Amino acid sequence: MDMKNKFKIIAAFFGIYVIWGSTYLAIRFTLETLPPLLTAGLRFFIAGLILYVFARFRMNDPKPNGTHWRSATIIGGFLILGGNGNVVLAERSVPSGVAALIVATIPIWMVLLEWLWLRKRRPAPATWVGLVLGFGGVALLIVPDLLSKAAQMRPTGFIGLLAAALLWAVGSLQARRLELPSSGVLATGMQMTAGGAMLFVAGMMRGELSMFHPAGFSERSVAAFIYLVLFGSLWGFTAYIWLLKNVGAVKVSTYAFVNPVVAILLGCLFAAEKISGHMICAAIMVVAAVGIITFYKDRTAKQGAL
Repeated sequence: MDMKNKFKIIAAFFGIYVIWGSTYLAIRFTLETLPPLLTAGLRFFIAGLILYVFARFRMNDPKPNGTHWRSATIIGGFLILGGNGNVVLAERSVPSGVAALIVATIPIWMVLLEWLWLRKRRPAPATWVGLVLGFGGVALLIVPDLLSKAAQMRPTGFIGLLAAALLWAVGSLQARRLELPSSGVLATGMQMTAGGAMLFVAGMMRGELSMFHPAGFSERSVAAFIYLVLFGSLWGFTAYIWLLKNVGAVKVSTYAFVNPVVAILLGCLFAAEKISGHMICAAIMVVAAVGIITFYKDRTAKQGAL
């Protein structure tokens, strides 16, 4: 492998490891003075439109048909509206590091959905170990705070994050089943554009236009928004698509248990978020669970292909 390709791989993994992990803190900063869903919707709509225009007119991808747009809207509804929308609302009361840990359970939800919804093979014993470990970690993360008299995190925030992980898993499975353009960049741009538009409409329905006061926007919130558009969406998603084609899905999926670690550290360093003993234990359990499920599933797939 030449140095140019090595640099591309390093830059791409930096995008899905560090940049995606940092988006949880960036979201928290936007929430300080910007309306949540309107801001999130604008972020994805702008990034999606840029990707769409780039794919159509720079990469010369063919124009998508009505079926492609329908599929992109469905997937964007689950991933962007349901997934990211719930994360944004939850981070008003839940620390960014905790949010990242709960969202890291997406692979766990996908295993359950493949079994219970798509009627695929029942999880193997090793996978069950991962499932129990993962949900045990989530319980360890949530229950102590809910039982504490000095609890600062709202139950609705936890419920929203669990819903976000579940909806993202549903959207990811739908992306495998629905008809989309062959170009990953074009398909992603369409999903982000459609999902961003739906988030923006949801924000208006929540009355967030009355919260839109540019004079009150802080420099940190605006900088975080720009960072989310340029780095979180454009760099992160483009890197993800490129890595899927060049290094394989299993290696790329390792972002799921790196992101929460990055988010916890950044939240501690830059937002004074506290790291408790039970949070560390919960993080170890969730990360271990995702690792077990991810790598055991890959090994099973390889054995089935022999």
